[in-house]
Amino acid sequence: MKKLNELYDCPYETMIKDIKINSKECEEGDLFVCTMGVTADRHEFVADAVSHGAAAVVASRKVETSVPVIYVEDTNKELTLLAKRFFDHPEEKLKIIGVTGTNGKTTVASIIQDLMGRDICGYMGTNGIISHNFQEPIINTCPDADRLYKYMDRFVKSGNRYLSMEASSEALFRNRLWGVTFDVTIFTNITEDHLNIHKTKENYVAAKLKLLSLLSPKGVAILNIDDENYEKEVSVCKSEIMTYGKKESTLQIVSCEQTPSCTKIEYRYQGKTYLVESKLLGEFNAYNLAAAILTLIHYGYSMEEIVSRVKNIRVLPGRLEFLDFGQNYSILLDYAHTPDAFKKLYEVLDKIKKNRIITVTGSAGGREKEKRGLMGKIVLDHSDYVIFTMDDPRTEDVDTIIDELLTLSKDKKNYERCPDRKEAIARALSIAEKDDIVLIAGKGRDNYMALASGYVPYCDYDVIADYFTRDK
Repeated sequence: MKKLNELYDCPYETMIKDIKINSKECEEGDLFVCTMGVTADRHEFVADAVSHGAAAVVASRKVETSVPVIYVEDTNKELTLLAKRFFDHPEEKLKIIGVTGTNGKTTVASIIQDLMGRDICGYMGTNGIISHNFQEPIINTCPDADRLYKYMDRFVKSGNRYLSMEASSEALFRNRLWGVTFDVTIFTNITEDHLNIHKTKENYVAAKLKLLSLLSPKGVAILNIDDENYEKEVSVCKSEIMTYGKKESTLQIVSCEQTPSCTKIEYRYQGKTYLVESKLLGEFNAYNLAAAILTLIHYGYSMEEIVSRVKNIRVLPGRLEFLDFGQNYSILLDYAHTPDAFKKLYEVLDKIKKNRIITVTGSAGGREKEKRGLMGKIVLDHSDYVIFTMDDPRTEDVDTIIDELLTLSKDKKNYERCPDRKEAIARALSIAEKDDIVLIAGKGRDNYMALASGYVPYCDYDVIADYFTRDK
């Protein structure tokens, strides 16, 4: 807690318990900051914030209220500066590692934490905030500054010296990470996603590249040399660069062999080769692991020490996660929701399949429609049978989404429609035979379904578990 006059040059000794930008979340003693949202001007919610207990307000224009008001020029930028002061600059006490890319952010950020250890390295991203003594979900992959610095403060107090965090294109576009100085920035790959926000691929790439402007001059950018945007990344980077990939690079992927239980990878670093066996399946995970390895090399770990720690890497829930309920076929949960992700996923499955691949998938509503035709074609080309269903339809009609998934596959007959996702999963499991692979894709371990009426509790894993426990 701090007094208002400790945060600002003002006469108010009002005690401030926390910082909030959502009026409905305000509690007794909070400081409400009237930021400008994408669709909302939070100056309009001052009365609501005060009714919920806000003790003071930060605003950029005149507001009528009974509590003290601090006026600033730009509330959005002020939020970051205020949060830094309020939480005693936790960003200065952490080495911050930012991971961006279309696919692989969660995996790379999590691998780094696993290799370093949760006692010294925190994680923030899609899977929440994770340290050695807490693990909690969060609302956004990259939260606004009121939460971001609160979480950083928790990591510092937990004893973490490093923070491995995902940096989403939306967060970079919305300037949520303005004010953060990264010690390491990692680029996995940039294909195409979130065009509902960015409108064009060029804008999407530009948003990703903004991460390099937040990199410390003494930091390092770890880049995928095989990615089509590599040269663009190099052209805007002002700091040291380390590279990984199949081409000659700082850490080169010499070979990658897929088995049903592991991926055998041969890396070359400083003229010496290292054989690594990873529980993470797929060539794309050889890339993800390479990016994480270079991060530890940057921090002084030897390659020998890093290789010995690879056994500590967890298989992430909802990402190439095989589920065992005693069935004689495989059930695979994965978060894949882009053409590139599906392409890489089927590369793995094609190497380990013994019988059919049955896929259950859809496409999120309110998101870029342009990818749907290609995504549907990839799924149909690589599956023996597909059940198209809902995947966070929001305000869109599920059958219309499925129509768009089929636009490039008019001649295909190896599919059916089942708009209700629970029924679609049950249908796939009921027709599965010995040695089939049932791939349930798109939502991973998400715990919600986004409908027109709002978010409702839902989880693919729970649906699958229920199928095997209920009376049939």
